[in-house]
Amino acid sequence: MLTLVLGGTRSGKSALAEQLAAQTAADLGAVVTYVATAVVDPHDQDHVRRVAAHQARRPPSWATAECAQADDLVDHLRGLDGVVLVDSLGSWLARHPDFEVDPTPLLSVLRARTRPTLLVSEEVGLAVHPPTALGRRYVDALGVLNQRVAAIADRALLVVAGRTLELGPPSQRPPPSQRRPSGPPDPHTLGETGR
Repeated sequence: MLTLVLGGTRSGKSALAEQLAAQTAADLGAVVTYVATAVVDPHDQDHVRRVAAHQARRPPSWATAECAQADDLVDHLRGLDGVVLVDSLGSWLARHPDFEVDPTPLLSVLRARTRPTLLVSEEVGLAVHPPTALGRRYVDALGVLNQRVAAIADRALLVVAGRTLELGPPSQRPPPSQRRPSGPPDPHTLGETGR
């Protein structure tokens, strides 16, 4: 089972994914491997503190696999057994030059996994529009990556202010002939169309 847990900064997404991983592992009698995708710069004290807080929450029985290189994520997912928790796709994407990544190998290994896998990712599309070209490239690339992973996920959750919303299955956009016209709704037909 593949679960995608999305959320903004300090939303509680990682804590939720950790709870789900622990419960799943307990139910199955399995171990949890936490796959860390970020590289910690020891000069960035804020990031050091955030990583330490994540580490302190994890049970000592969990194994940790670190991605020394961006390509390590696919290898870890291919080789690990038991419950796997990846935190996070945003950090993984940020390690690729110009945020350009072919998601095909990641999606393939996720589809092939037979054990529970939880992926944490940042939902950055709800934030302020980035003022720089680099920021916009990151937001666009992560938004596309999140959509691709969500399309194959068995379950997708959105965490906002510590509250969790279960997201429905991927929607399919109707063909142009069946789309409603854009623009303001016609007040005379509101009752008929359900808008």
